[in-house]
Amino acid sequence: MATTTKERIALTGNEAAAMAMKQINPDVVAAYPITPQTEVMQIFASYVADGLVNTELITVESEHSAMSATIGAAAAGTRTMTATSSQGLALMWEMLYIASGLRLPIVMPMVNRALSAPINIHCDHSDSMGARDSGWIQIFSENAQEVYDNLFQAVRIAEHDDIQLPVMVNYDGFIISHGMEPVEVYDDKDIRDFIGEYKPKYALLDVEHPITIGSLDFTDYYFEHKRSQIEPMFHALPIIEKIGAEFGEKFGRKYGLFEEYYLDDAELAIVVLGSTAGTAKVVINELRKKGMKAGMLKLRVFRPFPEKQIAEILCRMKAVAVLDRSDAVAGTGGPLYAEIRSALYDCEKRPTAVNYVYGLGGRDINLSHIASVYEELEAISKNGKRPYKAINYLGVRE
Repeated sequence: MATTTKERIALTGNEAAAMAMKQINPDVVAAYPITPQTEVMQIFASYVADGLVNTELITVESEHSAMSATIGAAAAGTRTMTATSSQGLALMWEMLYIASGLRLPIVMPMVNRALSAPINIHCDHSDSMGARDSGWIQIFSENAQEVYDNLFQAVRIAEHDDIQLPVMVNYDGFIISHGMEPVEVYDDKDIRDFIGEYKPKYALLDVEHPITIGSLDFTDYYFEHKRSQIEPMFHALPIIEKIGAEFGEKFGRKYGLFEEYYLDDAELAIVVLGSTAGTAKVVINELRKKGMKAGMLKLRVFRPFPEKQIAEILCRMKAVAVLDRSDAVAGTGGPLYAEIRSALYDCEKRPTAVNYVYGLGGRDINLSHIASVYEELEAISKNGKRPYKAINYLGVRE
C-alpha cells in the first residue's frame, strides 16, 4: 500500500528526469549538452543556480570528460550522476568500461537517439545497444512516469552492496524526452527515505582505509578482477525485483524485470522496449476484442538479461515477434532478437521467433504496423512454419 504524498503534474520526460535528479540531490553532476538530452542538464543547472540542490555541477568540454569527471567523483566517494545521448554515449565509450570495471555506482539518464552516420537527432536504440556489453545495468522506460520512477530505483540498485555497478536509465528521444504527459511526483522526504543516505563501500578520500584505483593489471590478476566485476550481474535480477517491489509498497507502482500484457492465455506475443509498448497495448486491446490471443512482453531490464524468466513465459507461445529499434549490422537482425532467440533455445517446444527492425532514425511505428505483425504471427502459427524470411524491416521503403 502506498504511504507517500503524491502530486499529479504535466511533465516532459526530460523534465521528469531533471526533477528526479533534483530529489536525488547527488553530490556531483558532470554536464555536457547533446540533443535530445540537453534539456535535462539545462533544467538541473537551474536547480543548482537557485540553490534547490547541494550538488557540485561540473560543466565539462565533452561527453568523454563528463564521464571522466563522474568517475573521479564517484571514486572519491560521492553520489554522482550525468546524462547523455547518442554520439555523446559513443564518445564516452572508453570511460563506460572504466566506470563499470572500477565498480562505481554511477546513475545516468540516457536519452535514446540514432548514431551517425547519416546525422540524425531522432530516436532509435543504436546508442544504448552499442554499449550493451560495457558492464552497465540497463533499464528501459515506456513513458515519463517510468523515467521518473526508474531513476530512484537505479540509485538503490547501483549502490546496493552486492551490485556496485553503474546504471543507465534509457528513454526514447523526443517521443518521451519532449512529449508531455501526466506524471505523479512524490514528496522530497519520501524520496530521501527511499534512496537513503549514500555510504560508499570504498572511497579514495577515506584515508583510514586506503585503496588503489586504476592500477596496471597484467595477466597475473586481470582475469580475477574482471570475474569479480561480472559476478554481480548474476545476482542483480532478484535485487532489482526486490527494489521494484519495495518501490511499489511505498509509492503504489510495482516494477519487475518486465511487464506482461495479456500474456496469461496468449498464443502470439511480441517483445518490445521503450515507448512502442504504449502503441502496442492499443493494438492488443483491439485484437482481443476480435478474439485473437495476442499479448506483449515489455522488457524493462535489458542488462542483466533475464533469460530464464523470459523463456518461462515465451516458451508457451505459438509464435513470437521481437521488435528491435536498432540493427546489429551483422546480417542477423537486431540485438534484442539475438537475445530472445538464445533465451528460447532450451524450450522443450520452441516457438517460431521472427524479427522486425523498425523505427530507425525516429521513423514512426503506427497501429497498422503492429497489427500487421500480429497478422503475420497468426499466419505462422496456422501454417506451422515460416512462409517468409525471419528478419524483416517494418515501415521502411524497400
